[in-house]
Amino acid sequence: MAHVTYVSGSRRRAAPDRTTPRPAPPRIVGMDLRVLRPRRVWLMLLVAVVAAALMAAPYALLDVDSSRVEVAGGLHYALLVTHILTATVALVLGPLQFVPAIRARRRWHRRIGRTYLLAGVLPSAVAAVPVALLSGRLVSQVGLVIVAVGWLVTAGLAVRAIRSGDVAAHRAWMTRNYALTFLAVTARIVVPLILLTLLASGVVARADAATVVASLIPIGQVLGCVINLVVAEVLIRRARRARPASRSPLGARVRVPARPGHP
Repeated sequence: MAHVTYVSGSRRRAAPDRTTPRPAPPRIVGMDLRVLRPRRVWLMLLVAVVAAALMAAPYALLDVDSSRVEVAGGLHYALLVTHILTATVALVLGPLQFVPAIRARRRWHRRIGRTYLLAGVLPSAVAAVPVALLSGRLVSQVGLVIVAVGWLVTAGLAVRAIRSGDVAAHRAWMTRNYALTFLAVTARIVVPLILLTLLASGVVARADAATVVASLIPIGQVLGCVINLVVAEVLIRRARRARPASRSPLGARVRVPARPGHP
């Protein structure tokens, strides 16, 4: 404890020469994730914003004729718009959670995280299931439903982890969750690459390119999902190696105490 001196007519002060040095704060498991450098995070945010704008643009005016996906009716279109617009919310807010300055402010980190889940992931994933079932294509139905379920499961596991105070597990599950969110970008990159490969190899004629694209979308979604999850696991493992688990004198991991009612 610091030795305190009192001066007449003034507040109590700690004598600098007799004050014991303040102990370094304990390292908490999962509090720092330095694998994603700030430049990469801002680049990811820029890509997400551009992709979100391109995704939402055809549906901004709620014109059925502008839809890029064939719809079976008004209900199908309404669900599709809900799925896309809420997905753009998650797509844009996700990278902000990797910004060190925001992570350092726990209140803002929580607020953005809740908005990401409640206004982005949850409604978009729920709407994706009927959108997939109404699409009429078995491959699209299976692919989209699996991704939607994975989206919800990883979100639920992330919330459960942070409620129990396991920050490391929370970060890992949220990284996997955003990997599924970023599928909206990756799939739109993979599909043109596959099409260009097929055109260059002569497997598909240029006249048939527009017809083939529809059949390549489910393939692009599957490949994009695999690519994103592999990248997410690489980042998670690098973070674990770069940040060895801090342990208490008894050998137990140090955890952040969960506050009741706060994910």
